[in-house]
Amino acid sequence: MNGMTQRLLRTAIVLSLAAFSSPLLHADQWTEPTKEELSMTSQPEVPGAAAVYLTREEITQDKLHVWSVYTRLKVLTEKGKEYANVELNYRSTNGGGGYTVSDIAGRTIHPDGTVIPFTGKPYEKLIEKTQGYGGVKYMAKIFTMPDVEVGSIIEYRYTLRYDDYYYMSPDWFIQSELYMRKGHYTWKPTSATLVIKREGREQLSNGISWFPVLPKGAEVKMTRLPPTGMDRDGQLIFDLNISDVPPSPREEYMPPIGSFSYRVLFFYSAYRSSDEFWKSEAKYWAKQSDKFIGPGPKVSTAVQALTSPSDTQDQKLHKIYNEVMKLENTDFTRTHDRAEDKATGLHDIHSTDDIIERKRGSGDQLTQLFVAMARAAGMKAYLFSVTNRGRSIFTPAYLNMAQLDDNIAVVNVDGKERFFDPGSRYCPYGHLAWQHTFTGGVRQIDGGADISQTPGEPYSFSRTQRVADLTMDEHGEVTGNVKMTYMGSPALTWRKRSLEGDTTSFNHELQTNLERLLPGGIEVKVGTIQNLDAYEEPLVVNYTIKGPIGAPTGKRLFLPADIFVNNQKATFPHEKRDVAVDFNYPRMVQDAMRIKLPSNIKVETVPAKDRQQLQDFALYTFEPQSAANSVTIRRNFTIGEFLFLPKEYPELRAFYNKLESKDQENIVVTAGPAAAATAAASSN
Repeated sequence: MNGMTQRLLRTAIVLSLAAFSSPLLHADQWTEPTKEELSMTSQPEVPGAAAVYLTREEITQDKLHVWSVYTRLKVLTEKGKEYANVELNYRSTNGGGGYTVSDIAGRTIHPDGTVIPFTGKPYEKLIEKTQGYGGVKYMAKIFTMPDVEVGSIIEYRYTLRYDDYYYMSPDWFIQSELYMRKGHYTWKPTSATLVIKREGREQLSNGISWFPVLPKGAEVKMTRLPPTGMDRDGQLIFDLNISDVPPSPREEYMPPIGSFSYRVLFFYSAYRSSDEFWKSEAKYWAKQSDKFIGPGPKVSTAVQALTSPSDTQDQKLHKIYNEVMKLENTDFTRTHDRAEDKATGLHDIHSTDDIIERKRGSGDQLTQLFVAMARAAGMKAYLFSVTNRGRSIFTPAYLNMAQLDDNIAVVNVDGKERFFDPGSRYCPYGHLAWQHTFTGGVRQIDGGADISQTPGEPYSFSRTQRVADLTMDEHGEVTGNVKMTYMGSPALTWRKRSLEGDTTSFNHELQTNLERLLPGGIEVKVGTIQNLDAYEEPLVVNYTIKGPIGAPTGKRLFLPADIFVNNQKATFPHEKRDVAVDFNYPRMVQDAMRIKLPSNIKVETVPAKDRQQLQDFALYTFEPQSAANSVTIRRNFTIGEFLFLPKEYPELRAFYNKLESKDQENIVVTAGPAAAATAAASSN
């Protein structure tokens, strides 16, 4: 495990809480509220909270294929009344394995004890429907609790039922956006013999493992009831009682909270140890991947036509990469269903030959195709399945291959392994999208597979250059051009956004992005956009701007030292922090601003030159230059580390406070009599 991964995993250590030792009343009946619950107007631990959970209970009975949920919630403010609108999400599939929601019941209790039963009828809403061959629908049942007011207690329960042929271990997500006073979680796993059939052999999978992220003092209790005629081994029961759980942290620049909030993840397992699980599952994954990858005859023919025997390995691979990038990436367009493919003479997808025949595929499929084509060109190429760092953090202790989100490729080029990301639309050759850097997963190796880590990108890869060339008139208005140049991760982000809508919506997003940076009242127009599809070139966006700048005071006019940080708020306003700071990736931001002044306006003062450094992690420089009728400011900011632990936060915050104070200093110019009169009039 590399140092960066260790830093990521250490951030999961958060607040300590006491365990709640008394089990809650089972939700077969309603709970009578206490006088304190009826009269409470706040929760001291979370001042200003909109609502709090008084009780949360989840009971999973795998024998019965049932998951029951019971909720008691206290509304504390007007905003808290929004929790009267309940949305229960579930999944429905054509092939089984989905859920149904039933037995919805509830009531509202006013502070005076008045009870209003829920008598409404929930309605169903389709959230998303996949167009692939699985036919998965993501649905929601929605209902509104009656007559909810500030001070009300909302109480409801429901049941999720799943197919009789499926056994599903639960995931207990303990933390949410609300404070929870008491929580009770129970799982009664099946005693049926569970068998995984794989490659003609059967493997028992009745072992149970779990991955807990819990506060100090809270633990899962495992007990077994005495044997009965129905259950000769005795019912196994897992229980967790917990109290006073704070809301999930909500801080600036957080890592994916899903990796750090309190939770217990269970899974049925056929393995006795973590090493045994990953060794076996990774080997099976690698073997199945190779069956799909090939390469087959269609891939080999395509590579022969694309490359020349005189090409170097790097030249061959670059041609292959560019060819894969030309194919339709359905992650950014749409999937095509079975009927549509059948109408065009296409069959089910069984190999990379099918991908190249369609000239389209998902990001993962295009990565598999890239590996196949590299192999067809005579190179050693491997698939690497990783956890998307924008969503979660790879955790080997969690024995579940489902935590691996995306595929990247590893190719040995002239004796050196290099990493590629052809499934990330517009990702440059030889680089990775930031979500796939500094992360872990399972990769193929010669003869099998192994757990491994991905490299990162240097700060010099991801650069944003912001250049403003402006002319100010005697009224204090500026006109001119702004040139925004994006490289690396910022360029990849903007290029992907261009795929999410039409040209008009993309231009509007570019426009509003610059407007948020500049002083208020400046008109922004998007001009030319260069290299939008040329993913190995910098993305350049040219703007024209016009409007007032600075604040006049008598004969003086105060101008922002850097218009690109004029509206900047404090990055870290809070003195203390509980979770790590995650900037996603190392980066550079380089600003240059030149303002030409009319002859009757002179530069009086400019902010002093400055340089701030945070150890070897970050550097800030500010360099002004003034002439008789112009002023030029150059501001550079580099951060070479993307993750800072809570113990490093005070020093990081102090560094940001210094540079942000510097950014708010002003250029002062002095106006002649005519200009001063005009400036004073415009300020009235």
